[in-house]
This record gives sequence, C-alpha cells and structure tokens, in this order.
Amino acid sequence: MDSGAGGEPTVGEVGEFGLIELIRKGIGTSKNVLIGPGDDAAHLATADGNVLVSTDLLVENRHFRRDWSSPYEIGRKAAACNLSDINAMGGVATGLTIGFGAPADLPVSWAVEMVRGFEEECSKVGAHIIGGDVTASDLIVLAVTALGDAIRPVRRDGALPGDVVAFAGQLGLAGAGFAALSRGFRSPRAAVDAHRIPSPPYAAGPQAANAGATAMTDVSDGLLADLGHIAESSGVAIDVTSSAFTLPEPVVTVGEALGTDGTAFILTGGDDYALVATFSSETTLPKGWTQIGVVSDGSGVTVDGKPYEGPAGHQHWR
Repeated sequence: MDSGAGGEPTVGEVGEFGLIELIRKGIGTSKNVLIGPGDDAAHLATADGNVLVSTDLLVENRHFRRDWSSPYEIGRKAAACNLSDINAMGGVATGLTIGFGAPADLPVSWAVEMVRGFEEECSKVGAHIIGGDVTASDLIVLAVTALGDAIRPVRRDGALPGDVVAFAGQLGLAGAGFAALSRGFRSPRAAVDAHRIPSPPYAAGPQAANAGATAMTDVSDGLLADLGHIAESSGVAIDVTSSAFTLPEPVVTVGEALGTDGTAFILTGGDDYALVATFSSETTLPKGWTQIGVVSDGSGVTVDGKPYEGPAGHQHWR
C-alpha cells in the first residue's frame, strides 16, 4: 500500500470510515450531543427540545453527471439522499440548507431547475430549503444539511442476537440503472430512472421506530455494506437469505445483458435509499417491511450462511 508524501497515510488508504474514526478521536462532545458521529444523523438537545442533523456532500462526476441527469433530477436526488438519513433514524426532516459550488459559466437556469427538483422532493415530507451558501467551484458541488425530528431515534448499534432483519423500499434498481448508464445504455427506463431519482420509503422510518426497531440504516452504499455498519456497531453477526428477494424485471434484464447475476444489484447496489432494520422476532413487522435475514452472535455479514464473494458495496477512494 503506497503512502503520501513523507510516508504519511492518505485518505484513500484509510478509507471513508477509517477517516471518520480518526476525526472522531479529535473532536469533543457535550451534554447536548445525544448521538454523535457514526450514525445516519446526529441528535442534539436544544433549549426547547432536540433535533436530528445530517450532512451529505454530492460532487459532480462522482455522485451525478450532467450528461446523465437533468438539473431537476439532480435536485431531487440531492434532497432524497439527505431526507433518507433522517428517515433512517426513524424521524421526519423539517428543513434543509444547501451549500452550492458552481463554475462561473453554469447557466442560471440550471441552478433554478435544480432547486425546483430539490423543493419538490422536500415537499414529500413537508420540508423546505431554509438557507445555505454559494461559492465558485470548478465542478458543481452540493453540500446539504438536513434537520429533523424523531420521537425515538433508532440507532445502528441496537441489534441483538435473535432479531430478524427486514427492509422497506426498493433494492437493486438504482444499481442496475447505474450499470446500464455506465455502459452507454438508457434503458431499462425503470432502472435508469431509479438511479436518477431515488424513491426512499419516507413513511417507513417512523413506522419502524413506532414498531420498536432495534437498529436501522438506509441503503446508500449497498445492502451488505450498510448491514455491515449495523453488525459492527451492534457487535453481532447478520445473515441474509438471498431467496427472500424478488428480483424486479429491469434488474433481471440488466443482469442478463451484462452477463451477471441480478441478485448482485440487490445485495450490493447503492442509491436506492431503501431502509434496512432489525426487529425483535416477536414483533409484527409494519406494512411494507419484508424479512430478509436474522441476527446472531458473532460478527460480520454473510449471505446464505457464507461470506459474500466480491465487494459488498460502494467504497469511497476505491
């Protein structure tokens, strides 16, 4: 493994979560921090209550491409991935701020259309843009902070042996859409559209919290990768049953066209922003939730009792 100048490790070498852990060691806390770094959102106590806070960064050509998506679609996606973080805590977003970096030659109409898409997605949960900042940038950059409320925030570290694993929303379509677009295709339309504009199950987060979910996260990097965060945070093992999934026809179509098993898009594809959670085995799952696995003693995530061969999902700097 190569190192940077002077032999120092680089951010690419330590990876996203290694970098976050190093940052966590260097920051303080206070009685107002109810849930700090390491979850889908932070939870802060305020003078008149508490608030959930989450930030996401979207960079042109890494998280979106202007030749693949319209400014309206990019706005919808930027809002959705942030609203989803609040949803993943069992909460509802109430307001979002946008830090917007753009080249000087970007048409004003692009920014206006992006905001229109952003606001339309926010309207699904009753939230709005409440502020932000703009600056010059060589590429378009969107830094979005979401604020929200939750009666009982659901963390990643509460899964217990004997719990069941379930998901709500859709899985695999966005990953299949990304794979199709990456090879120059614009179909199947349902898969490509899912990559351009995700459809998070906004009602499912509060439903899971009310039903007593023991741990929860959204699927942004890939089901197995994100379940890995729950397993590691909770100190448990999770096994996923592949036969529990029904493959959408567009996922099958893309898999056949690319000579791969469509199940891989379900297990490792990101950007659908489904929710995955653990529940006591005695809990009646809320409507729209489907059991896909179990929690046990141990560590790590397996599929049908075996380690998964290949990447479990998206990795930054890889």
